This record gives sequence, structure tokens and C-alpha cells, in this order.
Amino acid sequence: MKPANNHGIKRVIRATGFSMQGLKLAWKHEAAFRQELILAAIMLPVALLVDVTTVERILLILGLFVVLIVELLNSAIEAVVDRISDEIHPLSGQAKDIASAAVFMSLFFCGLTWLLILVPKFI
Repeated sequence: MKPANNHGIKRVIRATGFSMQGLKLAWKHEAAFRQELILAAIMLPVALLVDVTTVERILLILGLFVVLIVELLNSAIEAVVDRISDEIHPLSGQAKDIASAAVFMSLFFCGLTWLLILVPKFI
């Protein structure tokens, strides 16, 4: 049930709280999110320190955030599917596999972006 005063700054504050709760839950329960966040924490300073153009720097950082965002969505999809039923169902598997494919694509995009930007700088 939605609270009656769910508008204005109170809505923003509540939404921020829910978002922080979601990040904490992802950190606590999702090993892949923890691994990707740690990797992003290592790679972010590299993106900030390497000698690249502003657009290239934005692309390097964007790739990191895209991976984290897609992983959060994948985890949410998995949680909903698992909540609906413990029963093995083809559509449940399909939903999880497609969400996993989205994570794979985001990782591929991030890796390709980093390679295309950084390899020419060092070769």
C-alpha cells in the first residue's frame, strides 16, 4: 500500500532510501554484483587517471556503470522468478537466461570499450 504523503521531497527521500536498501541487499546476497562492484572500484581510478579524451573517459566509466545496472536488473528478475515458484518451468528458465545474456552483453560492451580505447594508447 502506498503512503498517502508520497509526493514531493518526501517521495525523493523515500525512493533514495529504497535504492540504498536495494544496493545493500545486492551486495549482501549477489556474489556477481560484489565481484563486478569491486572490479569497477579498481577500474574507475584507472579511467580517471589514464590519458584519454573526455569522451573516451566517459565511455570507460559508462561501461562500468552499465555492467552494474544490468547486474542489478538481472538479480531483480531472478528474485521475482524465484519468488513466484520453486517449480522448474521453461518460462522461468527463459527469463533467467535472457537476463543473464543481458549481463553478458554489458560485460562484452564494457570490455570491448576498454580494449578499443586503451590498447591503442599503449601500443
